[in-house]
Amino acid sequence: MITVTETAKENVISAMEAEKRQGDALRITVQKGPSPNVQYDLSFDSLSKKAPNDLLIDAGPFKVLVDNQSALHLKGAVIDYVYDLQGGGFKITNPNAPAPPKPDLSTPMAMTLQKLIETKINPGLAGHGGYVTLVDVKEDAVYLILGGGCQGCGSAKATLRQGIEVMIKEAVPSIKQIIDVTDHAAGQNPYFQPGR
Repeated sequence: MITVTETAKENVISAMEAEKRQGDALRITVQKGPSPNVQYDLSFDSLSKKAPNDLLIDAGPFKVLVDNQSALHLKGAVIDYVYDLQGGGFKITNPNAPAPPKPDLSTPMAMTLQKLIETKINPGLAGHGGYVTLVDVKEDAVYLILGGGCQGCGSAKATLRQGIEVMIKEAVPSIKQIIDVTDHAAGQNPYFQPGR
């Protein structure tokens, strides 16, 4: 059902030791909010708090708890740990995640923005599990959703203003506003790091 990579297992154990949670389980919860993106909450929970309908997965050195509603959305998911210049974090690759909204790409401006996002912006954010989705373009405004590691991240505003906005305005000078329509509150731990 859920695969936990060896790198992820090592980092879960390290986080458990750092937080003195040895013997606890890793709980994974799927959170669906108003945005189309699925968000994940990873936390430690006592095995004594296992509900009767929780799925219990043996990941080797620890157990994983998943409530029955979240389990419906996690079939075939892979939990990994990725490293980047800022350290690293857990990343969930889920084949069941809903597809992001598709913008109207009938205008040259929208096509230019989508190509910029696909070829330059998202490859730069992928190192820490983040991505940007173009939602809409209206007159001189671009509407974006930040997902993955960017949703709920403390640096999301700086990334948007100092990186994404600069690239967009450079590629399409007529754009005056970049509007972030992400539900950042729904991403409690989108890019979980031990000791946070």
